[in-house]
Amino acid sequence: MKKDFKFYFAQFSSKCVYGLIKFVKLFKKSLNGSHYPGKIALKFDKDFLGKIEKPEKIICVTGTNGKTTTANMIIDALEKNGFEVLNNKLGSNIQAGIACALSTGATITGKTKYDIAVFEVDERSSIKVYPYIEPTIILCTNLFRDSMKRNAHPEFILDIINQGLEGNTTTKFVLNADDLISCQIAPENKNKVYFGMDALLTDTTECHNIVNDFANCPKCGSKLRYNYLKYHHIGNAFCPNCDFESPEAKYLGTNFDFNKMKYSMIETLKDGKKQTEYNLITDSVVNIYNQIATTACLKEFGLSDIEIKKAFDDYKLVESRYKEEDYNGLTIKTMLAKGQNAVACSRVFDYIKTDSGNKAVMLNLDDFYDAKTSSENICWLYDTDYELLNDPSIKQICIAGKRRMDHYMRCLIAGIPKEKITVCEYEEEEPALLNFNKIDKVFVLYDVYTIPMAMKVKEGIKEQVDIILEKLEKNHVKISGNNDKDLTSEETKK
Repeated sequence: MKKDFKFYFAQFSSKCVYGLIKFVKLFKKSLNGSHYPGKIALKFDKDFLGKIEKPEKIICVTGTNGKTTTANMIIDALEKNGFEVLNNKLGSNIQAGIACALSTGATITGKTKYDIAVFEVDERSSIKVYPYIEPTIILCTNLFRDSMKRNAHPEFILDIINQGLEGNTTTKFVLNADDLISCQIAPENKNKVYFGMDALLTDTTECHNIVNDFANCPKCGSKLRYNYLKYHHIGNAFCPNCDFESPEAKYLGTNFDFNKMKYSMIETLKDGKKQTEYNLITDSVVNIYNQIATTACLKEFGLSDIEIKKAFDDYKLVESRYKEEDYNGLTIKTMLAKGQNAVACSRVFDYIKTDSGNKAVMLNLDDFYDAKTSSENICWLYDTDYELLNDPSIKQICIAGKRRMDHYMRCLIAGIPKEKITVCEYEEEEPALLNFNKIDKVFVLYDVYTIPMAMKVKEGIKEQVDIILEKLEKNHVKISGNNDKDLTSEETKK
């Protein structure tokens, strides 16, 4: 598309708004992440994305779960290797956020300042983005059922993505071989490579989750079988009655050593196979998939094994998604568990269940903190595997917020004993209800919109620990352990 007066006016207006926001941010930091310049550009020129000059190489990351983490990992890896990367991680992953990134990354006349861009793309926005941008690589992490109020069923989202990609024959797709839904992206485009994860000792061959979005063969309708299944429909599948099966992964994660936090990547080449060892950044299966996806994407982009290893040597997950902290012997883990997303929450519940030690869980999954998008729909609670929380190692579940009684009811349906559950109106009240005598770890779960609240809860837990230790010291109770003050020592518990 050719630049015209409408485009230049849109770009000038966007730049002015961006400059104003930067000025206001000097005094009010809460404006961080605004995509308003992009909204202005699109308001004045609906074809803005098609007219503005773009970097030569563009990587787009999409998917139901993991796209933010994966996009950030790709950006960090490229930057650690000396690339200057245009991205939208401080804006939004919708059309306006990408328009904002392209606008701010270009001159006043719309000439780009970058050679490389990495954009996180919301699945619903695909149809508004891909007709204007033909990425060098599109990486899809997975496709699941998500918020019922906007994403309905994964086939619906798949159709939206494919509509946006009609006629695209140049983009290379990096897809999850273990997800047979996202494998169907851009069926006419044959320029695809796949990544996957080899069998783990914890795998099964039958789905035990409530949600299974791909249970039957799309060719003959037979029930699919699995060589190994990680969770929900993610695994290596085949049809017993026809030739349908999971595609072969060019990049396969294998030989996982969770004690040494190492794994190997088997890469299939034209002249054979190559195996390379990498550091694991996490022991969570979900984020291991994100790491494998990132590695596959970076390899297709052209980075070497040495360059990718360099990126993962000291990588840590973004703290707004996951953080672990030891406070006077008590481990506090803050974890994002996306509300309205049954699969994401189930994965977090499974991680908590399989983690070591005796645990308490702060269940704070209300979305009312974002009033414009809050929902009255609670059906996702009954797609979520609350049964995973019904485990002997989980000693206490604290529930708060406006939806507390809905979560309480779901916990009871899952068979969790009443005596393990405490309920209060406000999240800030939860720390005072913790029974520290029974636990080594506390998991503070929160929604995308409630991160500040979760941090307050975390600080409240620390305050309760300090109060207990102060009382013990006043009563001349000897406190011992690995730290000077160890809340989990046997003497302290007594």
